Amino acid sequence: MTHRPEYIAGVTTHARRGSIRNAFRYGVDYVLIDLEARARTPMLFSRNRFNLASVYDRDHGGPLKAGCGTSWARDVFAAEGLCDPQVQILLLTQPRFLGYSFNPVSFWLAMQGDALVAVIAEVSTPFGDRHSYLCRQSEFAPITKDSRIDTPKSLHVSPFQEVAGRYEFTFDLQPETINIRILYRNGAEGVVATLSGNRSPLTSSRLVKAGLRRPLGAMRTTILIHWQALRLKLKGAKYRRRPSPPTNEVS
Repeated sequence: MTHRPEYIAGVTTHARRGSIRNAFRYGVDYVLIDLEARARTPMLFSRNRFNLASVYDRDHGGPLKAGCGTSWARDVFAAEGLCDPQVQILLLTQPRFLGYSFNPVSFWLAMQGDALVAVIAEVSTPFGDRHSYLCRQSEFAPITKDSRIDTPKSLHVSPFQEVAGRYEFTFDLQPETINIRILYRNGAEGVVATLSGNRSPLTSSRLVKAGLRRPLGAMRTTILIHWQALRLKLKGAKYRRRPSPPTNEVS
């Protein structure tokens, strides 16, 4: 099945719970693409070469800047028992804008027909670390908007949060929209993070509009992360040094 590349004009929200509260809401630009397909892409979008917007296989699926693309995701799914070659693997990610890349989280979506049956949440940090969380139900039953997938936190993401507690993932993929919710809980502390947006065909005009609305693309994301870190520090949040990352790539 050929998947036409899509553009998602998204919104991400973060709301910190606990003794020190903080919240923000930003617009973000994502693409949904099948890296195994040879679907035609618009003039201002490229695979593995410089353009206004681009996706490089090496940015995903394995270590930062040394990824293997979809083959890595298929190996991860296969190790859990999802070996059907007919399963389509889609990547939901922020593209590089003018060559710059940083993705706090991207998602590998395993689609069996129209059903979402597994997800790899690929988490990257400003500290140069990456860890991925495999989300699935028993027997790879379809993941619906009512599914709740729970996993321990393994990676140091924020210097103002411990590497403790658990994540709860919720995925709601509809033909016209995408809604993802990640709830982090660690006792009375926690964060609710969401990503939502409308699905549209990927076109050069949409990429130009995205660049005008949100200049610098992924670099803007990095700047905003540091701005929110400064806000938390000024509010008195405890700063924690980065521990060693987990040795396993996926949990």
